[in-house]
Amino acid sequence: MRRRTVKTPFGKSKQMPVFDIAGRAVAKPQVCGAQETGSKSDNLPNKEAGLGRPPPLNPSHALFVDVDGTLLDIAIHPGAVRVPPNLPGFLQSLEVRHGGAFALVSGRPIASLDQLFRPWRGAAAGVHGGERRRRDGSRADLDPGIAAAALDRIRAAAIDLAASNPGLRIEDKGRSVALHYRSAPAAGPRVERFAAQAVAEAGAVLRAIAGKMAIEFVPRGYGKGGAIAAFLAEPPFHGRRPVFLGDDVTDEEGFAEVARRGGISIKVGPPDRPTAAAYRLSDVSAVHAWLAGQPAG
Repeated sequence: MRRRTVKTPFGKSKQMPVFDIAGRAVAKPQVCGAQETGSKSDNLPNKEAGLGRPPPLNPSHALFVDVDGTLLDIAIHPGAVRVPPNLPGFLQSLEVRHGGAFALVSGRPIASLDQLFRPWRGAAAGVHGGERRRRDGSRADLDPGIAAAALDRIRAAAIDLAASNPGLRIEDKGRSVALHYRSAPAAGPRVERFAAQAVAEAGAVLRAIAGKMAIEFVPRGYGKGGAIAAFLAEPPFHGRRPVFLGDDVTDEEGFAEVARRGGISIKVGPPDRPTAAAYRLSDVSAVHAWLAGQPAG
């Protein structure tokens, strides 16, 4: 098949109560040394088929959680997600239980997280670490620097691409630009070629992150692993064992950072690819149950 070129102009813990998303109090499981190691197989490579259930969550852990595909089921586009009515209160109870060492780590902007989960406004990293809000509300955002001009060129080219591919959606996050083709799956190869050319022309200032039916352009230096590391350098996260839950390729840097620190990394979803995560939960419902201290799925 002839490949078509796309031209672009550009690149000692205290036990605290926790509640499930229905608002019911859930008893914290007692964690012994054997439980803390979980049920990961020692004989299998780090691939999806060999991942076991994670150990129980402990209030002494520093907890980091992705949003879309992990806390929330993925929707046809980011604005169509459904938030269970008791989920914001559930997040607040997790924050209390972990002594404030709880943060959302998402590709969404922090403003979007605030809108989804209000009145919760805790620690969060948005735009793959480009934005970061500490527990006290202060910000530590990354400057996109010279990548901003490259992003401007990609925005203009993405508009042209979307005009010729009905169903292709542009999500402009300010510090990044994403192209979603869930409603136009046939456009996937063209989007991939567009991304490869855009990054090549942007030089070393940008990279493209492939997600579920999406590709996002972010400044180099942005990443969920870096955001988690930054939180762990500060109170109340510092000195705690990190736990990170995520579902997508965009979460792999977070899994790697947590693994490097001896933490617990949990891939959410079906066994569909190799991963740096050490454990797996089957879906969003299993995540909610595990976070609430119920048996993992």
